Amino acid sequence: MECMTVNDIVKATGGRLLCGDGEMELKHISIDSRTMKGQDLFVPIIGEKVDAHRFISQAFEAGAAAVLTSEHNEMEDMHPWIRVEDTKKALQAVGKYYRSRLSLPLVGITGSVGKTTTREMVAAALSGKYRVYKTPGNSNSQVGLPITLSEIASADEIGVIELGMSMPGELTVIARIAQVDMAVITNVGITHIEQLGSQENIYREKLTIQDGLKEGGVLFLNGDDPLLRETRAKEGCRTVYYGTGENSSYRAENIRIVNGYPVFTAVCKDRQMTVALKVMGRHNVLNAMVALAVADENGVPLDAAVRALEQFTGFQNRQQIYEKDGITVIDDTYNASPVSMIAGLEVLHSMEKSGRRIAVLADMKELGPEAPKFHRQIGEWLAEHPVDLLFTLGDLAAEIAEGAQENGGRGSREFYHFSGEDRDGLYQTLSAHLKPGDCVLLKGSNSMKLGQVAARLLEKQEK
Repeated sequence: MECMTVNDIVKATGGRLLCGDGEMELKHISIDSRTMKGQDLFVPIIGEKVDAHRFISQAFEAGAAAVLTSEHNEMEDMHPWIRVEDTKKALQAVGKYYRSRLSLPLVGITGSVGKTTTREMVAAALSGKYRVYKTPGNSNSQVGLPITLSEIASADEIGVIELGMSMPGELTVIARIAQVDMAVITNVGITHIEQLGSQENIYREKLTIQDGLKEGGVLFLNGDDPLLRETRAKEGCRTVYYGTGENSSYRAENIRIVNGYPVFTAVCKDRQMTVALKVMGRHNVLNAMVALAVADENGVPLDAAVRALEQFTGFQNRQQIYEKDGITVIDDTYNASPVSMIAGLEVLHSMEKSGRRIAVLADMKELGPEAPKFHRQIGEWLAEHPVDLLFTLGDLAAEIAEGAQENGGRGSREFYHFSGEDRDGLYQTLSAHLKPGDCVLLKGSNSMKLGQVAARLLEKQEK
């Protein structure tokens, strides 16, 4: 935070200063007593299991400068204590207040799949002209977003922020805090269908990003998505479509995959330019097109945006490619949904390798009562696009193997299944089968901890 005092926090929250210096300047916000940066406002969140008010003393010992509280009415201390009714809502009020003092434009990104990669690619394209601030890590929630906004500095020229949601009404809360100038909806899938009930409900929730879209703003929509291609921005805002069809003013043509990496012609209104990405998978073509669309709408020269975009190489556990001792490992273990799992398998199939293609697939979480069906559909896809060996981890992933074995068992020549906690057994069997020339994809929801298997494989190959 810049130029924010204790009195500003009191004003933003409608709270009451119990003690301490109201003119004290604050630099950061923290909800974790172990991660102070200096001159922090500590916000003790009351969670389902832990009330962080009990860590206030530790926060001060670690360097906190001031604190919010909903559990104290009187206090005598050298540190400022600010009494509020609800610390979580007070944190959101601080985020909204700080946003109101910022003049830079913000791009907000939401969607069922690919938010983080899209955020990174949009930020990369914008860096062709601007100093870009972007959401650090996954700070995209009702608690994380206010902290994200508070770290924007006056030197930043444009911001790209990720807006997450997992329950009804959550995106509206976040969007109203962020007050974005441009909004991106990447797609409408079935992630979080367990909480939201149906894909139609997810669609309606994604559109609530517009609850915080400023008058005269721009809504960027995936023109290839069946639910988004006919959608229009709210009154007073513009709609811009990106995709691969004629309905999109920013579209990709002549798409080809060269050893897993997309190469295509980007058509940006009346201009064209060849783009060669350094991130794998055909699905990243759409992420690249919205990045170029946002960059163009913000005045970034097309050649500069493309050059910057082509430098993006992804990040840990998201389709990262490693080669050790002749074996290629595709670590895509950060998370999984039906759409992203198919995308990962398409990358595996696109790899130009002399050896076998091996898929290691774990459970996809938060898919609701129809989760077994969604897993079986992955197996059915494999029956039409077979791999040489298929390893599955978890009860739901067993449905993948079942689907792959139907229709004469064409999904794979060999199948191996392991219970959800038997990562060691999976590792031992997989590593025993690997030989030079093989290419292995590891994909599953983060909670399945398949990344541990990937790390062990790479460690083994390094020895």
